[in-house]
Amino acid sequence: MARPCFKIEKDFPEPLAGVDEAGCAPLAGPVVAAAVVLDRTKFPRGIDDSKVVPVKEREAICARLYKVAKVGVGIASVEEIDRLNIYWARMLAMTRAVEALGFDPAWVLVDGNRCPRWERPSKAIVAGDAKCRSIAAASIVAKVTRDRIMAEHAREHPGYGWETNKGYGTPEHYGALDRLGLTPLHRRSFAPVRAIHEASQPPLQGSFEMAASTGLEQMLEL
Repeated sequence: MARPCFKIEKDFPEPLAGVDEAGCAPLAGPVVAAAVVLDRTKFPRGIDDSKVVPVKEREAICARLYKVAKVGVGIASVEEIDRLNIYWARMLAMTRAVEALGFDPAWVLVDGNRCPRWERPSKAIVAGDAKCRSIAAASIVAKVTRDRIMAEHAREHPGYGWETNKGYGTPEHYGALDRLGLTPLHRRSFAPVRAIHEASQPPLQGSFEMAASTGLEQMLEL
């Protein structure tokens, strides 16, 4: 199977930034985006969609990118995810990633079907991390960065398996939620987490009184 290349990038002016994110689907942790501007004459071998690159190779490519490319990283917190929703938090993280480059690229290619609401020349590329080398490079940086963040959080909140599942809804993670409950890093706007959160909340005293009053009225009507 063909790896991402510069075919798409060649239609756009340089410097060109590829942008991608990691961590939209997990139940816990931030969403992380990266922006990468590659030197087309000097870049790491093996750049591909981060999902198909083995962990050790991904780490090595990421380290090399920081040496030979321009890299920016943007993060949207759990609180921002819950306040904005994951779609807009993703857009916020990508915006921050481009801003973190420290300069304005001539063009930005974004993985997905829409670009953030920014005033900069850009284009969304569906499945861009499998087609476009710059976006694929960004996917590697975003994935490696988020995985490291979740490994650190795993030490702070042991038992959920974040060092391996990275906050995704695995059986191990769901089992820990049943045993240990929620942490501040769980996304309460996500339906499975929200259901657990709501189930753990005691009913308001007023609801007990209302239920009792309603029940008494119904009995009297009988």
